[in-house]
Amino acid sequence: MRKKLSEVEPYPPSEDTFFLADYIKNEKGDYALDIGTGSGYLAALLSKSFSVVVGTDLSFHVLKKPGYFTTNNICCNAADALNQQFDLIICNMPYLNTDEILDIRTDGGRDGLEIPMKIIDSAKSRIKPGGKFLYVTSSLSNFKKLISHTELDGFNVSILAKKKLFFEELILVKAVKLLS
Repeated sequence: MRKKLSEVEPYPPSEDTFFLADYIKNEKGDYALDIGTGSGYLAALLSKSFSVVVGTDLSFHVLKKPGYFTTNNICCNAADALNQQFDLIICNMPYLNTDEILDIRTDGGRDGLEIPMKIIDSAKSRIKPGGKFLYVTSSLSNFKKLISHTELDGFNVSILAKKKLFFEELILVKAVKLLS
């Protein structure tokens, strides 16, 4: 059964969130963006080392009830409503391979790519040349195709880390925007 956006609760921090957190805690700069901020955990972590941190989420209901205090939250699709260049963009992608999107927090669509590709397309013009885009995906999705898509969008892409879980392997992707 599909939930209305107004009924979606914040995605609580879990393995994939903490996996990404381990790699962003040493990042620093002026502007950072957390796409799909959910609980606000990652945005709050970034606020310790960035001058301005923006969190976006599709659900206004989620943004009204963050588990972690954050400012600069915007209800929008990925980075579509923003007109700012960021040093760092992060996203804990909704990467599950699903025939339809029933849960916007986790379902990635066909091959786990439909939603992640839209997020990457939205973010690509919001990253400064030389800036980083770090995102989590999974061995349960077609992550190789997602990496190829990211490269075609003008990024130098590498796998930063992998973490084996019981039923999947989490993959942390680092994409650095090419200088033109």
